[in-house]
Amino acid sequence: MRKLSSRKLLSTAAVAGFLFWTVAPATAAGFAQPESDGLPFTPVPATQVWATRQASAQPGQQPPQFLRLEVATLSQRVVLSDSAPTITISGKVVNVGDRKIDNVVLRLERGEALKTEEDVRNALREPAAAEFIQPKFTQIADVLQPGDSRSFSLEVPLRGPESTSLAIDEPGIYPILANVNGKPDFGGQARLAALSTLLPVLGVPGAASKDKPATPAKVTVLWPLADRPRMEHAGAKGSSELVDDELTGSLSVGGRLYSLLQAYESAAQSMSTSLCLAVDPDLLRTVKAMSTGYEVNGAEGKGKDEAALWLDRLKVATSGRCVIALPDADADLVALSRAKLTDLGKLAVKGADVVREVLETQPLPDVAWPEDGVIDQQTYDTLITQDVKSLILDPSGLTDTPGTAPVTLDSVKKVTATRLDAMVSDALQGGVDRSRTLGGVTTPVENQPVSVQNALAALVFRTGFQGDGRNVVIAPPRRWNAPVTEMTEFLGTAQKLFTGGYAVQTSLSELFTTPPAAQGGKVSYPVEAGAREISPTVVSSVSRQWATLEGMRKQMEQADSGSSKPDDLVQPLRLALLRAVSGAWRSNEAGARSAADISLNEIDTLQSQVTITPQNSPILLGSGDSPIPVTITNKLDVRITVRIVVADTPGIRPRELNDQVMPARGERLVRVPVDVLRSGRFSVNVRLTTPDGVALGDTVKLEVSSSAYGTITVVITATAAIALVLLSGRRIYRRVRTAREAREAPEIESVTPEKSSTS
Repeated sequence: MRKLSSRKLLSTAAVAGFLFWTVAPATAAGFAQPESDGLPFTPVPATQVWATRQASAQPGQQPPQFLRLEVATLSQRVVLSDSAPTITISGKVVNVGDRKIDNVVLRLERGEALKTEEDVRNALREPAAAEFIQPKFTQIADVLQPGDSRSFSLEVPLRGPESTSLAIDEPGIYPILANVNGKPDFGGQARLAALSTLLPVLGVPGAASKDKPATPAKVTVLWPLADRPRMEHAGAKGSSELVDDELTGSLSVGGRLYSLLQAYESAAQSMSTSLCLAVDPDLLRTVKAMSTGYEVNGAEGKGKDEAALWLDRLKVATSGRCVIALPDADADLVALSRAKLTDLGKLAVKGADVVREVLETQPLPDVAWPEDGVIDQQTYDTLITQDVKSLILDPSGLTDTPGTAPVTLDSVKKVTATRLDAMVSDALQGGVDRSRTLGGVTTPVENQPVSVQNALAALVFRTGFQGDGRNVVIAPPRRWNAPVTEMTEFLGTAQKLFTGGYAVQTSLSELFTTPPAAQGGKVSYPVEAGAREISPTVVSSVSRQWATLEGMRKQMEQADSGSSKPDDLVQPLRLALLRAVSGAWRSNEAGARSAADISLNEIDTLQSQVTITPQNSPILLGSGDSPIPVTITNKLDVRITVRIVVADTPGIRPRELNDQVMPARGERLVRVPVDVLRSGRFSVNVRLTTPDGVALGDTVKLEVSSSAYGTITVVITATAAIALVLLSGRRIYRRVRTAREAREAPEIESVTPEKSSTS
């Protein structure tokens, strides 16, 4: 969703609510005020408190803290005409400082009703002023020593005098503030803790009620079931391995995934039209593996029964109801597209098959809901080639699309985009900083649950105060970590809005199939979304692993009908690569690197199944052209084509050798032809690859010994012998010729003088 500024994160955490605290520390003397309302001070307005919060601390330091306010319950989450005439807030205050605090008092204040959507949005970003109505304070404790706490329960009438009630006479969205004051040692009376939120009022008991809109809002709720990847090794029944056993707690009573399912079950009947489950196929795959037995760090996993029970309940709850598949392992589709991992991205959006198999129900087809609800143009083009017809996007991910109805992105291929309601969905984030994640599961500051009170106010404003027939598609965070009471409260409020006529249920399939009124929309990728993608380092590692894996797959063949298919071996490793680029690892590079290491180890293990067996003793070659015997072992349940590569070795020259087809689960002795250029002992490095160069197994060093001349040596020797014979013959011939010439020489000399004398 939209990127939150640091100030927004701080303030919306306070707005988010119940069971969440906000402290307004500064030096106590800085807040000392004159007496007012019968008390020795007047509290500082909420907006000033939050503004001075950071100013009171030195750069790089946390502001001082005195009290922590923990609100457990607020009796009126949405006020209706038949509601109780009072509102009750209960909880406790805790002295978290190093000094005692005197005169701890509390009151509930309210601001003026918010009139416009901009007012509501601003109040969600930063607490609105809530000092318009300020009843008298109520004493909580005379003294609180460091570490002490005191419970409270404050009941305030909705109507009545301003000194004793909230004085609400008309429907509206009201900012309210639980304001705790006290006097720390060495300081004056001041506001020391506060909780700010919004109170939606559709009807005032005994007074006016908001009229039902002529065209009610059309509400659809996406209910996500997702987790961070935890599968380390996917094996046969009972042999899968998980990186940890945290899912056991999550699937157990009170756990996060248990609570999500429980809240879904409670609303599924009455919201059967508008409620749609969005489930991560990898979560289903993991829980199914757990239900048959599994291991964690070499020990037996403890969650077999919990996984089986949760999965059975989920099957029953989703039977015949709306279900869509998230990208498998909630993979970062944009990161995959940028890395040109098209086939891996195609696998990510084919998770509907897993949902159909595990849950035994038919999910809506050809749907993609990317992480954060945004994609770039390249990812969009890739998804369209994969027959995706329906996209669920955040409004920030679309341009040229006014209104709230679904929009056509491609009229020829009939591709549409359904838009989330950003105001309600962002409010459900509860002020959780994206950087504050633990294992891909949102964990709010102080590990306190995230309230949905601000989201309730946004939803009531959309339905009760705008009421223009708009589409309101709501989606909690992917890995929502709220207490079940908050989840059921949100869904329960939606049901009340349906019953009261302020909203109507609209199914997701209806949004997908109804011809959109808006045309010509385009996808848009916000700049800040790029900063949250899986890091290029991790994606590069996944790219290399993918190339290795697919290079092996290309050379595999099924041996027979009783053996494994190549995809049976490769598919689990492809899924492991998706886990390494899961959206759960956004802003958590360490988690992504760890997942990438897991997939790398799995692929290394696959490569090591095809290897050369080392020799225990030197190999003796009887002649210069004797081949080197090499034993190859294939432990895979498929045939695979391999190439033997002999490293350059002085004294040995390898000859050409055809690629070898290794039988499944077999061993073969291959004689590698070589030419020995000289006698002696050699260390020859031999390795295996696929014909395309993908390494298999480890390089093996073979010791080779030869006392024979090689072919080249014999040829050279023979050539030298022939040359010697020729040279010797030439020498003999020249000697004979020279001797003959010497015998003939005297006769010539004796004749010459006579001829001279006669002349």
